[in-house]
Amino acid sequence: MSSVHGEPPERGTVTTSDDLERAVRAAAAVLARVEPGQLDDPTPCTAWPVRELINHLVGGSFFFAAAIETGTFAGDGPPPPDFASGDFVGAYADGAAKLSAALRAPDAPPQHVSVPFGEFSGTDFLGIATIDTLTHAWDLARATGQSTDLDPDLATRVLASARDLVPDAWRGDDPAPFRPEQPAPDGATAADRLAASLGRSV
Repeated sequence: MSSVHGEPPERGTVTTSDDLERAVRAAAAVLARVEPGQLDDPTPCTAWPVRELINHLVGGSFFFAAAIETGTFAGDGPPPPDFASGDFVGAYADGAAKLSAALRAPDAPPQHVSVPFGEFSGTDFLGIATIDTLTHAWDLARATGQSTDLDPDLATRVLASARDLVPDAWRGDDPAPFRPEQPAPDGATAADRLAASLGRSV
């Protein structure tokens, strides 16, 4: 996964800029259907109620945009705003626009990306951003009673890339970002299978 210690391994599925933009569109559609009375409801991310999950999704769009635009993000600036207390749909649209502009730059993605949780090839970072965005869109859909059948073709691709890009070191109890893989029931959607592969109960 990291490009620091030699060449990255060959990937079975390579994430593209279009994949990340599709994940962002899926997340935007879920965000648009969140009701104000749901902000304190629990989510599959047990440490985060809906409002904190929204803050992560919206803040993540700006974080991914900055990291892809510059190749680095130190994470030592002021804390992000409480997006969930305001127009989080509009804020996500702003972050998505910045991310789209970064992805469409002539030299995007950068060869290397350095962020607080590691150093990655630009292509691997696109994959991580896509996994994070689509999985948390699933979390939010599940928490707010929406359909979790999110972009089946994309979810199938992201599931394949997640098996390459998510190391065992990222799995465990909170605050680990993912838990051990869980079984998915027969007939589960592609996005449900992705969620189960990253430790969600489906």
